[in-house]
Amino acid sequence: MILEGIVTTLDQAGRLNVAPMGPIVDEAMSSFVLRPFKTSQTYQNLRQRPQGVFHVVDDVLLLAEAAIGLPTAPLVTRPAEVIEGTILEDACRWYEFEIDDFDDSQERTTLRARVVHTGRLRDFFGFNRAKHAVLEAAILATRVHLLPAAEIATQMDALAILVEKTGGDRERTAFTLLRDYIEGAEVSEDS
Repeated sequence: MILEGIVTTLDQAGRLNVAPMGPIVDEAMSSFVLRPFKTSQTYQNLRQRPQGVFHVVDDVLLLAEAAIGLPTAPLVTRPAEVIEGTILEDACRWYEFEIDDFDDSQERTTLRARVVHTGRLRDFFGFNRAKHAVLEAAILATRVHLLPAAEIATQMDALAILVEKTGGDRERTAFTLLRDYIEGAEVSEDS
């Protein structure tokens, strides 16, 4: 099963990278598989420092900002407890991990991670159709270079209905941010 969340990693200089990621997990969450592209900062950081923190979050605005590379400020963080890493204080749960195996044979790498420490900060908000719609829109935003513009537009129109019907201010803000990003990317491809 893929569980969507946020991964934080540090580069060699200790700079924080915040990225959405959906590792393949099992229910025990004692290990998982990350599949970043070789071109991503997350991959570069994990190559330099093979450890990070996976966060289960319910703040879709944070996910949306991370998906399109916007600064997610102000982020409230603290040092990880076992590894050299960073915990997002707005997460519901976190999983500090170390990479045990790198498979670079494909464009998307396969990184096997072992969980070395976990923690819980608060309860997960719960299921909401708007939050799920923003999550899907964030995934579309990360794939504007891979999918046809018409397909993305059709999916975004369907997702907009869910956000409007069931979302709050943060979901609407996040969706607008993603829609603007996607439309800007489509314009720049046409230019």
